[in-house]
Amino acid sequence: MPGIHSAIVAVGNELLCGKTTDTNGSWLSERLAFLGAPVLRRWVVGDHSSEIQDVVSVAMDIAELVVITGGLGPTQDDLTRQAVADCLGLKLISDPELLQDLRDRFRVRGFAKLPRSNPVQAEVPEGAEVIPNLRGSAPGLWIDVGNQVVVLLPGVPQEMRGMFDEALEPRVREYFGSRLAPLAQRTFHTTGILESVLDERVGTVRDKLPEGVEVAFLPDLQGVSLRISTSLTTERDRTRLDDAEAVLEPIIDPYRFEAVSGDLVESIARELMDAGLSIAVAESCTGGLMAKRITDLPGSSAYFRGGVVAYADPIKIDVLGLDERIFIDNGAVSKRVAVGMAQGVAELMGADVGVGITGVAGPEGGTSTKPVGLVWYAASVRGRSVFEKKVFFGDREAVRERAGQAAFRLVFRMLTDSV
Repeated sequence: MPGIHSAIVAVGNELLCGKTTDTNGSWLSERLAFLGAPVLRRWVVGDHSSEIQDVVSVAMDIAELVVITGGLGPTQDDLTRQAVADCLGLKLISDPELLQDLRDRFRVRGFAKLPRSNPVQAEVPEGAEVIPNLRGSAPGLWIDVGNQVVVLLPGVPQEMRGMFDEALEPRVREYFGSRLAPLAQRTFHTTGILESVLDERVGTVRDKLPEGVEVAFLPDLQGVSLRISTSLTTERDRTRLDDAEAVLEPIIDPYRFEAVSGDLVESIARELMDAGLSIAVAESCTGGLMAKRITDLPGSSAYFRGGVVAYADPIKIDVLGLDERIFIDNGAVSKRVAVGMAQGVAELMGADVGVGITGVAGPEGGTSTKPVGLVWYAASVRGRSVFEKKVFFGDREAVRERAGQAAFRLVFRMLTDSV
């Protein structure tokens, strides 16, 4: 395969036993792809010298850049430094400048002498370059092995990311130069369409996409993001994403929203601000999740009036003003209740937009006519009310998240005059 490729090795027993998640691997994969050295493979290994050496050897067979995280501390189970040196046939040599730096750091912290275990962090494979660590005691290492590079970084995410940004990325650019093929990508956020349905529709136009453009589907409980990407090797490559977006636009447009964060609430907030409108929410089955998402966005006090978690029917009646007869005739999970909640909270809070949502989140409480997952939701915008009903699948969390997102989508569509 042409160009530069990377491999990542994460070291640590805590990663294998599930106590810690390898967030470093995901972060590095994204950054290296943008840099132009996409990752071909990732491994997670324990604190065992032979296993580290075996994986590093395989990684060097497939990649020009091998990045290893973890195992650079001062304790007996931190074996990465020695294992990599053994794998490459290099001797470990104590670096006097690193050793003095360690002494100075511990002296500032009140230690007259350096703890006996820490000098190992000043040991460097022969010929390696030191990558400074401004946030911790474990330095990184850059080892040039012919036409390949092996990099050792600490496993602490904050330290690793700082070292990558400040030292490793510039060094990789300098070393590999024009051999790098930076990745350009564009992400489109959609909601209200299943991943499988979106994939099927995109499949009908795949043959019209420019050569070299890859499509990825990124689903979560709130929707599906569609990512297109291509490697930048020539000036012409820069227009590929424009051409690809033009092909996909008719498919994604009915479900698409613009948000830097990827959260539909950001788009709703922009519409509310532009129109000078305020919003309030009345929630039953979502239990405050919608209000939380609204207030998670900084500056929400400019348009969010407040919310009511009307879980019990008497609250819907006494606080939101619903007629008790509605519950007798229709039940709590019904169109009339959802609409009444939306209108009631708008009036109660003096808001231009009101949202009401009621349903059966599960896992219990469903019936043959009102199964688990059934949710009614409504939005009232300046007196005009629209309602919808859906049955959402998944566990309790999934039903609540999907229901809240569906209600937000209804609000967004009303604000943008698409419903």
